[in-house]
Amino acid sequence: MTAGGDFLLGPAILFVPADRPDRFGKAAERADAVILDLEDAVALGDKAAARTAVRQSRLDPATTIVRVNPAGTEEFAADTAAVASTAYRTVMLAKAETTDQLDALARAVPGVRIIALCETAAGVVRSSALATHPSVVALMWGAEDLVASLGGTSSRRADGRYRDVARQARSSVLLAAGAAGVAAIDAVHLDIDALAPLAEEAEDASATGFMATACIHPGQVATIRDAYRPTTEAVAAADALLTAAAGRAGVFRYEGRMIDEPLLRHARALVARAASSPDPSS
Repeated sequence: MTAGGDFLLGPAILFVPADRPDRFGKAAERADAVILDLEDAVALGDKAAARTAVRQSRLDPATTIVRVNPAGTEEFAADTAAVASTAYRTVMLAKAETTDQLDALARAVPGVRIIALCETAAGVVRSSALATHPSVVALMWGAEDLVASLGGTSSRRADGRYRDVARQARSSVLLAAGAAGVAAIDAVHLDIDALAPLAEEAEDASATGFMATACIHPGQVATIRDAYRPTTEAVAAADALLTAAAGRAGVFRYEGRMIDEPLLRHARALVARAASSPDPSS
C-alpha cells in the first residue's frame, strides 16, 4: 500500500482565519491549498461572521479545506451546517480523538473528505484507528495542543528543536497514516521568520513521507515548496538507478551499493514527487 492515496493538495498548505475573507483569494493564489480556519484563528465572538464568510466564498473546492471546531461542541454543529451549504468537501476536524467524532462529521457533511487533526494525547494514541475511517484522506498532527493536553508548557527546546514527546507524536501520526494508506501533513512552524529551521523540518518531512506541511504565513510557502522539491541532481541519480535496474531481478550492485526493491521504491517516489512539483524557474 502506498501512503498518500489520491491526496494532491501539497506541499504548502496555508491556514487563513475564516473571519478574514479579504485574505482568502491572496492565500489561494500563493499556496498549493488553503485552510479556512473556523477554530483557533477565530475569536468566539467572530465565529458567526466567519461561517458567513465561508458560505459566501467561491474558492476552488479542490484546493480548499475548512477546519471546523471539535466534535461535540456547539460550534461544531454550526460549522458543519455552514460547510454542508457550500461546495467545500475537504474538512479538517480539530482535536480528533474518536471514530465516533468522524462519524458525526460524515453525517453532517455528506461526501466529506476528512483530515483528522491529531493534536491531543488521545488523538495521537488513537491515530491508527482514525486513519482507517472510510472518510479520512489524511492525518495531520499538532504540537502545541498536544503539549497542552499533557499539562506541559512548551513543545520545543531552547534551540528550537521539538522535545521528544512531540517527535514521538509526529512519528506516530506519520506511521498511522502510512499504514492506512492515507496522507500525512506535518505541523506548522510558528516562528514565521525562522526560515532555515522551517526548511530543515520540511526537508525531513518530505524525505520521510509526509505529503505536505501546513503553514501560517505566505512567506513560508516558498521555503516549504523548495524543501519538498527534489534537486536536479537527486532526480538524475534516481533516474539513473531506475535505468540500471531495468530488466534486472533481485538484488544487484550499483555504484558500490547493494540495491534491492525498497531502494528502487525510494527512487520511484522521488521521481514522482519531482514530476508533481516542477521547478518554477524552469
